[in-house]
Amino acid sequence: MNKAALVSQMAAHSELTKKDTQAALTSMLNAIEKSLSEGDQVQINGFGTFTLSYYPARKGRNPQTGEEIEIEGANKPVFKPAKALKDGL
Repeated sequence: MNKAALVSQMAAHSELTKKDTQAALTSMLNAIEKSLSEGDQVQINGFGTFTLSYYPARKGRNPQTGEEIEIEGANKPVFKPAKALKDGL
């Protein structure tokens, strides 16, 4: 499912237009992104938790040349589903 299909499905289950639904979804995603960029976690009861996890720097290899390279450490977003979501699947 892509974003357009999600917006259509959300609009069908609510009394909102597709335009309003897309604005609400975009606003929610922007709020989650902003919270994560500030280092906060986002917990949605019954759905799950979005957090950042730091992956430290490591050594890797260039697949074309076999040369060893340094891969920088990075914060990556992680989603942990809630028990209710896991049980519902």
